[in-house]
Amino acid sequence: MNLLELKETIREVMDFPKKGIGFKDITTLLKDPRAFKTSVDLLANLYKDENIDIVIGPEARGFIYGAPLAYLLNAGFVPVRKEGKLPAEIVSEEYELEYGTNIIEIHKDSITKGQNVLVVDDLLATGGTAAAAGKLVKELGGNVVAMAFLIELEFLNGRENLKEYKVDSLIKY
Repeated sequence: MNLLELKETIREVMDFPKKGIGFKDITTLLKDPRAFKTSVDLLANLYKDENIDIVIGPEARGFIYGAPLAYLLNAGFVPVRKEGKLPAEIVSEEYELEYGTNIIEIHKDSITKGQNVLVVDDLLATGGTAAAAGKLVKELGGNVVAMAFLIELEFLNGRENLKEYKVDSLIKY
C-alpha cells in the first residue's frame, strides 16, 4: 500500500466539530488492517536507527500510534494525559487552543535525563499539543529526537511552533 492509497482510507467529515471544518477521520484507516499496519510500519521505519528509548503519545489518538511504535522500536511507551488523569506525581504544561487553553500532564518519573524520546500523534494541526509535549520532555531531561505524525494539515502552519524539532508526517493536506 502506498501513501496515496493510505490517504484514500481517511474520510473527511464536513462541519465537524463545527461548521466549516473538514475533519480528517482516521477511524476508517484504523479499521483497515492493511492501512493501519502500513501506517505504523512507515512511521517506525523513519526511526529504526535512532535509538529511541521512550515514545510518548498525547491523549487519545497519540496512544493509538505511540504504543505500536514503541513496540516496534523496542522502546517504552509513556502516555501524555489531559489534566487530572494521572495518579502519581506529574509535571504539566498549558498551551493555547483556538479558543482558550488546555493542559497536558506526564508522570514526573516517566522520562529520565538523557533518554531519547519520540513524540507521536495522529495529527499536526497548529502544533500546540506537540510543542507542549516537547516542553514536558525537556523539563524531565529527555532529548526529543523527533515528532512524528500520521497527518499534517500544512495550511495551519503547525511546523512553525515546532521549529526546534525534527518533524515528520506521512500524509499532508
